[in-house]
Amino acid sequence: MAVRRIGQIFVDLGFISDEQLEMLLEEQQQQPGELLGKIAEEMGVITDDQLAQALGEQMNMDVVSLSDLTVPKNVLEMISETMAQMWRVVPVRFEGNTLTVATCDPQNLSMQDELRMFLSYDIEMVVCTERELLAELAKHFDSETDTMETIIEQLEEDAELLAAAEQVSGGGPMELATAEALADSAPVRKLLNMVLLLAIKDHASDIHFEPFEDEFRIRIKADGVLYEMVPPPRHLAFAITTRIKVMANLDIAERRLPQDGRIELSVGGHPVDLRVSVLPTMFGESVVMRVLDRSVVSLDLGNVGMDDHTMEQFRHVIERPNGIVLVTGPTGSGKTTTLYSALSELNKIQDKLITTEDPVEYDIEGIVQIPIDSDIDVTFAACLRAILRQDPDIILVGEIRDRETAEIAVQASLTGHMVFSTLHTNDAPSTVTRMRDMGIPTFLITATVEAILAQRLVRRICAQCRQEVEPSDELLYELGMSREEADTKKFYRGVGCDVCNNTGYKGRVGLFELMIMNDELRDMIMRNASTDELRSTAQNYGMITLRDYGLNFVHSGTTTLEEIVRETIQEA
Repeated sequence: MAVRRIGQIFVDLGFISDEQLEMLLEEQQQQPGELLGKIAEEMGVITDDQLAQALGEQMNMDVVSLSDLTVPKNVLEMISETMAQMWRVVPVRFEGNTLTVATCDPQNLSMQDELRMFLSYDIEMVVCTERELLAELAKHFDSETDTMETIIEQLEEDAELLAAAEQVSGGGPMELATAEALADSAPVRKLLNMVLLLAIKDHASDIHFEPFEDEFRIRIKADGVLYEMVPPPRHLAFAITTRIKVMANLDIAERRLPQDGRIELSVGGHPVDLRVSVLPTMFGESVVMRVLDRSVVSLDLGNVGMDDHTMEQFRHVIERPNGIVLVTGPTGSGKTTTLYSALSELNKIQDKLITTEDPVEYDIEGIVQIPIDSDIDVTFAACLRAILRQDPDIILVGEIRDRETAEIAVQASLTGHMVFSTLHTNDAPSTVTRMRDMGIPTFLITATVEAILAQRLVRRICAQCRQEVEPSDELLYELGMSREEADTKKFYRGVGCDVCNNTGYKGRVGLFELMIMNDELRDMIMRNASTDELRSTAQNYGMITLRDYGLNFVHSGTTTLEEIVRETIQEA
C-alpha cells in the first residue's frame, strides 16, 4: 500500500491550509534532503505534537506521550545506553517476545530490522515527539552507567551462565542446544552488542577476540593501532565466539577447522559489513572481524589527502586511454580507498568500468563488480580473461598476486584498456623489481606501466591536546637530521585527552609517493637498473619520497616523528 505524503496528511487533519503546504514545498526545494515535517515545525506552522500525530497517521502507528508513561526498570535495561542514543529510541513495554520502542523517526523503516537483529526480539514501534524522546534519553540513557565495566560485572555475577559455560567447556560431548542457549542468553548478546557498537562508533577497522589460557582478550584496531578493551571473564569465551558464529551463519558444532563468514548490519541508518574469520587455537577459537563501514569512507579523490601537485599529476595519469596504474603499500594502507576514489571520478556514462575484487568492499553504482571465489576457481586471472570479453574501457584488478594475473593485466593494457591494480611493496621504485621477480619481461613493464603510487597511513595528532616538543637524538639520527637543522623547525605531539582516548592521536592522514614513468626511467628499467638508481632518477624528476612527504606533515603539526619513522623506510 502506498504511503500517503506527510504534507497531505497535515492538510487532511486540518493542521495547515493548501496555501501553507505550497509554501512548505517551495521551502523544501531550497533545503534538499530536509524532511517536510521538520521544516513545518521549524517555521512554526505545526507543533511537535501535531507532527507526531501526523507521522503516526502516515505510518499507521500508535502515538504515545512518554511523559505520561511509567516504564519498568527491567524494560529500560533491555536496550543499552549506546543503542538508545545511536538509534534514538526508548523502550516502553515488553510483552511475550515483543519489545515496543518509541521513536520520533518512524519513517526510518530499517530501524525495526536493525533492532531485531541486535536484540533478538520482535520489535514494535510507536511514535512520540522529539522533545519528549530527548528528555527520556537524557533521563534514563545519559548517565554513562551502561559501560563495558558494568556489563562485565553483571556477567561475572551470573551463576547460571557460569554453570552453563562449565558444562559446555568441560571436555565432554557438546550439547548443541546448550551451546545455542548460552550464545543466545541476554547478557552475552548485550556484551557483544556493546563491543560492536563501540567499535563502529570509534571507526575501528578490526575487532579481535583472543582466547588465552587464563584470560579472554578483546582488542579493537582504530587508526591502525590495537587497543585493549576491558576483558570479559575467561569462561565466556565459548559463549561469545558461538554468538558471533550464529550471527555469521557459521557451523557452531565445528571447532577444529577455520571458518569465514560475514555479518551485515545497519547501524544508525547506514550499512556496516563485518567480515568474520574464525581460527582454532590451543585455548579455543580466535575470532577477528574486519569492519567495513561504508559511511566512514568518502569515495572522493579530493578527500584522499594528496597535496595539490601530486593530485594534479595523478588525475592526469588516470585519464590516459590505456596502460597500468599500480597502487602499492602494506595491508590497511588505504590502497583500495584510493583506487575506488579514482574509479568514482572516472565513472562516466560513456565508459564501461569492471572490477574484480577479493572481496568487493564497497558497492559503487554504475560499475560492474565481480567477487573472487577461489573455492570454485573464480580467481583474478580467470575473471580477468572473462572481463576482456565484456568490452570494458577501465578494469580494476583487486591485487596482482601471481605471474598469470600480471601477464593478463599487461595484455589488457596493450589492447587498449586502462588497468588499475595493487601490489605489496615498500615503495614505488621497488615495484619494478617485484614485477621482474614475478617473471614479467622488462620490455612489457616499460610498455605498459604508466605510474606507481606508493602510500601509507599515519596517525594525526589530536587537535585538542597538541603541544610543541623537542625530538630525541635517536629519532633525529633515524631521520638523518642534525640537531642544528632540527632547531630551525617545529615538532609536535599529543599529550592525550578524552577526545583521543589518551592516545594523543585522532584520525589518520595519507603519505603518497608518485613515480610517473618517462623515457629515461624506461631506459633504466630496460638496462635492469637497481631500485636505488630508479629512486634517485625519479626524485630528479620531482618525485617526493614517502619519508619526505611525511616530514612535511611533521613540520606542519599534522603528525609526529615517531609515526614517520614507524611507517617509512630510510632511503639509501
